Amino acid sequence: MGPIGKLKMGRHTAATMASALAAIIFLNFVLIASAVDEPRLEIFPSQKVQRKAVGQAMILTCRPNVPSPNLVADLQWKDNLNNTILPKPHQIYQPVYDSKGHRIRDNMGRNPPMFTEYMTGTESLALIINHLSVEMEGKYYCTASYATNDILETSVTVKTYVGITWTNAPENQNPILGEDYVVRCEVKADPNPTIDWLRDGDQIRSSEKYVVQTHGLLIRNVQESDDGIYTCRAAVVETGELVERTIRVEVYSRPVITYLPTTLEATEGKPFSANCTATGKPVPEIFWIKDANHQNVATADRFLVNPLTGVLNINSVTQDDYGTYTCIAKNDAGVADQKTKLNVLITPSIYYLYNVTGVSEKEVALTCRAKGRPAPAITFRRWGSEDEFTAGAQVDDERIILEQHFDDDKGESSGTLRISKAMRSDDGLYQCLARNTGGTAYSTGHIEVQFRPDFTHMKDLPPVFSWEERKVNLSCLAMSIPNATIEWRWNGKPIKDIHDKNLEIVGTGPRSDLIVHPVARQYYSVYKCIATNIHGTSEHDMQLKEARVPEPVPAAQPKQLTATSVTFEIRSPPTEFGLPITAFTVQYKEAINPDWSTALNRSWSPDSPYIVEGLKPQTMYHFRFAARNQVGLGLWGVNTQQSTPKRSAPEEPKPLHSPVQNDIEEPVVVSPYSDHFELRWSVPADNGEPIDFYQVKYCPGVKISGTWHELENECQSVEVPESTSYEMTHLAGNTYYRIELRAHNIIGFSSPASVIMKTTRGIDVIQMAERQVLSSASIVGIAVGGVLLLLFIIDLLCCVTINMGVMASMCRRTKRSPSEIDEEAKLGSGQLVKEPPPSPLPLPPPVKLGGSPMISPSDEKQPLQTPTESMKQNSTIEFDGKFVHSRSGEIIGKNSAV
Repeated sequence: MGPIGKLKMGRHTAATMASALAAIIFLNFVLIASAVDEPRLEIFPSQKVQRKAVGQAMILTCRPNVPSPNLVADLQWKDNLNNTILPKPHQIYQPVYDSKGHRIRDNMGRNPPMFTEYMTGTESLALIINHLSVEMEGKYYCTASYATNDILETSVTVKTYVGITWTNAPENQNPILGEDYVVRCEVKADPNPTIDWLRDGDQIRSSEKYVVQTHGLLIRNVQESDDGIYTCRAAVVETGELVERTIRVEVYSRPVITYLPTTLEATEGKPFSANCTATGKPVPEIFWIKDANHQNVATADRFLVNPLTGVLNINSVTQDDYGTYTCIAKNDAGVADQKTKLNVLITPSIYYLYNVTGVSEKEVALTCRAKGRPAPAITFRRWGSEDEFTAGAQVDDERIILEQHFDDDKGESSGTLRISKAMRSDDGLYQCLARNTGGTAYSTGHIEVQFRPDFTHMKDLPPVFSWEERKVNLSCLAMSIPNATIEWRWNGKPIKDIHDKNLEIVGTGPRSDLIVHPVARQYYSVYKCIATNIHGTSEHDMQLKEARVPEPVPAAQPKQLTATSVTFEIRSPPTEFGLPITAFTVQYKEAINPDWSTALNRSWSPDSPYIVEGLKPQTMYHFRFAARNQVGLGLWGVNTQQSTPKRSAPEEPKPLHSPVQNDIEEPVVVSPYSDHFELRWSVPADNGEPIDFYQVKYCPGVKISGTWHELENECQSVEVPESTSYEMTHLAGNTYYRIELRAHNIIGFSSPASVIMKTTRGIDVIQMAERQVLSSASIVGIAVGGVLLLLFIIDLLCCVTINMGVMASMCRRTKRSPSEIDEEAKLGSGQLVKEPPPSPLPLPPPVKLGGSPMISPSDEKQPLQTPTESMKQNSTIEFDGKFVHSRSGEIIGKNSAV
């Protein structure tokens, strides 16, 4: 067959196939149209077999598929036993009220296991099963009538199965350290499930460590590394159900008691604390049990137990607390216990200590007895001293012996402090100390050493003075034990028997006063005081003297003269013991005035400077002096003449500062501030003309080669009127200043008072400056480094590209032959040779600007610069950040020894 025939045959076959396909499509359309028009019931979900797990809820919906839904009647569901399922009953709400009658909620009746209910907005009838059980498995029918006589019916089969249920699979499980443990995971399902295990997403397979069992995962020899999250996975192949259970495994360890002394000691009447520590996981709870009565001591009133730390506290220990105790540590992993014994110590108590009395030069003993357990050791010490007497004879005083005795069975002891040849110094309070491991008891007793009367304390007393018939009191005090009685005698006779109204006795001992009214010279005499007690008698003489005014002043010499004042040096006249000079008085007048009654007076205390002020310049004065005591002013003496000098400039003022020795080898006043200083001074003598102002000049300075140099262009000079202080401000920190202070009057300036002052460093300012300097240096370094790097890169590019630049020149030089080098040397021999640099000049001599040598050690370490001769001119030096001109014209470099 040719090509044309084949083409015609293909066209005929295609037409035949298209006709057949059109017929099939038309037939299907007719069948679908007829099926749609046929009334029927549809159940959703549409699967004919519905598979649900027991216990779950489900809903089946039956929907009529008819041309006229209003012709459907008796739509209902029938269960697996062909019983009609009733619709949901009407809910009855029963209100519930509280005790006050308030409505709190409504209770409604329970729904039946299954019921029917029309779906809102549709003609569908739903079958609702709240809780599916095995008995509900079977075929369920949905029926209805259509157009009165057409019965519609459809069905669905419900099959049940038991879903995966965890019966014994706690989410938190705690194996014990070092033991085997099965991580429990028990499930039930129908059909039976398969179980596997995962840890951190990886499946666990049976091994020496892990064994997968039916009801769990066996872990052998559990360690802390077995802590973690385990996953128990259950699967049912038939139903495709897969459920996972996450189980946290935390390894516990049994309690172990780590600390509990085998023996404890408590003191009766005192608080007590004991510690029982234990380890375990979780942290064990600790109990204390008294074995005698098997009682948990935490329930007793005086006991307090911390169950976490194991600390046992007893508020006040009694003897009944003695015994054996058990410490129990308990946690979820187990229990541990350990026993200890509590011994109760009895604190010492002193029951015998009595005061004793002895006699001087004889033996005296003080005994102390005490009880306690163990028997306490007894010693003594003087009241107010911490030094205790030691057993036996004392090293520093063999007269004192301490005797000690112990009776451990009875818990009693005694101590006796025995003093042979007792002295007055042994009299006093003594403290007995009874000491054992339970504590220390204290009690105080007194040793009284009796002795005969003693007047030693009155031996150096001065006589008693009286004048102008004044009454005086002669007081006599006798030291003695027991107290002495005192008797007064005059001229060998008892005064009580004289009956003289000018002699009166007050008191008879141990103190007695004799009041004397010396109306006649006979009463200025010696009186005897006689003291007596059972151990003897002592006497003491007391002298009553008649007091007189001082004798004339023997000498008074001028010590310092000014135009308006004279300072004298006065020699005191001889005085009676006990009757001192109380003042010196001067009378002075001009020499041309013959009348002393118009003279001026001035008095001084004996310890003050004797200065007469307010005098006239160039004037002759007469002076006379007298001394004064309690009696009165003595006779005038030392009549002397003295002329005052002419008016002149004021005296040099005196700064009121205390200099200290410094490293510059001169006294220096140190200012507490870095930028200011207050100068204070006293007013000097004006020498006849009033001071109108003070001049303060201060200059910073340095020390060069031991010589002080003032920086003149930094000097400040001010005039201070009517003041004795001046505050200098805007000073440089850590700098020496020479200060000159002069007083001025109409005649001129006084000589200058000089002070060298140093300011403090000023730490905050220096640190700020250092930070700024470091910051600037860093910026400069970065900039220079960047420029050098840029030049290097440019030179490298020039070398590579055009064979020029520093690097290219160096490369060419290294490639030259020796002949080329020799030739260049010959050509260069006729060129000018550069001059070598001049040699450095010798160091200039130290610059002398006046003042004393001064330089700090840090400055001496700085090297001097070596300028040339052409550089000798006015230059600057750097000192504390400031620049000044030198006066010598020689160069002082920045790094010189300035």
